Amino acid sequence: MSRPGPRIPPLSVTDAQRAVLEGWLRRRTTAQALAQRSRIVLECAEGHSIMEVSRRLRITPDTVRTWRRRFLGRGLDGLCDDPRPGVPRKITDAAITISFARQRSPPGRCTNPVQSHEDPRGPSYAISVPRASVAMHCHSLRSLAVTAETPPS
Repeated sequence: MSRPGPRIPPLSVTDAQRAVLEGWLRRRTTAQALAQRSRIVLECAEGHSIMEVSRRLRITPDTVRTWRRRFLGRGLDGLCDDPRPGVPRKITDAAITISFARQRSPPGRCTNPVQSHEDPRGPSYAISVPRASVAMHCHSLRSLAVTAETPPS
């Protein structure tokens, strides 16, 4: 005969939190990891057990426990990714945005090849941003597209 585990605290979700979680599920641009975490929280809020949620979503019970615990402790902020360990990025989003904007802008009339758009090494060279870094951070540029329209003050 198996012993019952410890009682888990009930998971209650406010109407505002539910609206945000369901919005993350419906939005096409939401990262799949965040959408999965939203599904976990919503399923647990409906009263389903950890084992039932793990079976329905085809994930491990430990994953359900982790995100359930993080939501109870930190709310919606707990579902977002924590900062990664290690050295912080050296190339800022602003530098990449500038390089991306230079790639999209028409060629200028500048005579200095380093400042010109027509630099054979590419516009990323003019501000010392490697091309690979621009390509690697393209996903973050999409989120910065709105802020790129207004220059930083």
